[in-house]
Parts: sequence; C-alpha cells; structure tokens
Amino acid sequence: MRAMKLHLHLVSDSTGETLENIAKAALAQFDDVAVMRHFWPMVRSTSHLQRILAEVAASPGLVLFTLVNKDLRAELESRCAALGLPAVAALDSVTTALIHMLGQEAKARPGHQHSLDAAYFARVEAIHYAMAHDDGMAHEGWEQADIVLAGVSRSSKTPTSVYLANRGYKVANIPIVPQSPPPVSLYSLKNPLVIGLTTTSDRLVAVRRNRLSAMGEDRQTDYIDEEAVKAELAYARRMFADNGWPVIDVTRRSIEETAAAIIKLVQDRRSDDDSGVVE
Repeated sequence: MRAMKLHLHLVSDSTGETLENIAKAALAQFDDVAVMRHFWPMVRSTSHLQRILAEVAASPGLVLFTLVNKDLRAELESRCAALGLPAVAALDSVTTALIHMLGQEAKARPGHQHSLDAAYFARVEAIHYAMAHDDGMAHEGWEQADIVLAGVSRSSKTPTSVYLANRGYKVANIPIVPQSPPPVSLYSLKNPLVIGLTTTSDRLVAVRRNRLSAMGEDRQTDYIDEEAVKAELAYARRMFADNGWPVIDVTRRSIEETAAAIIKLVQDRRSDDDSGVVE
C-alpha cells in the first residue's frame, strides 16, 4: 500500500513548539501517511503571512495554526477558505472551555507560554545538568539531582534523561557494568530518586547489534552475546532489588511513556513526603 501524501502547514506566532507536539500526537494515530511539514514560526506581520499563504497555495494541505492577532487570523482563515483548505486553530476548543469555566476573557499574548519565567530557566539548568551528568560523569554532584537513572548499556538512559530535563527535572544516569561497579555514593543518595531501567535480552542484543553495525563493527563480543547479556541484566536487576529501587521495563515503551512512568514515581514520592509518610 502506497503512503498517502499530506502537506502539513504549521503556522505560529511563537516558536511553534506547541503546534509541533499537537501535530505529532495526532499523526501518531494514522498509518501509511507521508507527511511533508512546512514550519512557519514567529508569524506576526501581514507581509510575513502573505508570503506563507503563497507557499500554502503552491503546496495545498492542512493548515494548523496558533495566531492570537485577530487580523492575521481572519486573513489566514479567509484565504484558506478561498483555496478550499481546512484551517484548524489548535487551541480554540481548550481556550473556549477555559473562558466558560473561569468567566474571563483570554489574553492575546503570542507565545506567552514560552515567556522567560522561572520555569524556563529551570528547564535550561536541568538540561545543562543532564549533559554534565550523563553516563556516570560527575558523580560527586548526584545529590543535587531529582532523578538518577541506572541501567545497562543501551537501555535508553540518555534519551530519557534529556526528555525529563526538558520537563524541568535534573537527571543523572549511570551505566551498570558488572566488571566496573558504580561509585559507592550511589547507594547513599538522599535527595534523588534512583530508578532502574531494564529490558529483555533479545531487544537489548538487537539494539546493540544495530549500534555496532552503525559504527562499522561486526565482530562477536560479550556486548552482543545472548548469555552474556542475560547475565548483565540479571546483575543489574539484583542491584535494583537489593537497594529497593523502583524498576521500569522499557522494552515496549517509547521514551515519552518511560518518562511519564518516571514522573509518576517522582510525584508519588513527593506526595508521600508532603503527607509525612516515611518509606
């Protein structure tokens, strides 16, 4: 079956991050679609919009937008209607519901959700922290982390750390290697929640083989030997169990799903701390 082609125009008066996330989530529900994204951020003038509309006419498709300026929005909707193209205001239904629930009008502030507030700077700091504490580096600073991820090589520690950092969590990660035990400080951490990541041996071998192939390596080593990998995973699981660390199996989880499970564990722990429950 040949994939259906779709031109998707994302028009935003801000960075367009919100639109990209909405489009990604919606498109995940459909198979066999070849999407050609046309990304138009920081659209705040009529002249800029006119240039974009010419491109929309040349590559007709779905227009998804977030524009708070009423004149720009009216022009976009009018031109799309004339072209016979759908123009969808991505946040309208949510904004309308909030207007009714809160009893007040929404403020027309382009990109206000990305204003340089304390949360923004916290995310930047968290990203810097994750980069500096990746793959077991700078272990003397682990106590300042919110989360420490432990797992064998290629168990999604780094991409999960970066994703969580973008959510504002300071995350360090440490590879579990039987031949090289982690620093003893890992076992006495108080502030961060240490979480073990695990997976099945067959998935891990497949991921590692692909990694070696991409690097031009094709020789057989313990790194991709089925029995050696099983022993490595068993060693890590024993460590997790001995220390009472929660464990997440990433075998059938996307990075987003793994991160959501981690955030739930962190929130549950904070709720217990706030209620005075001692674990």
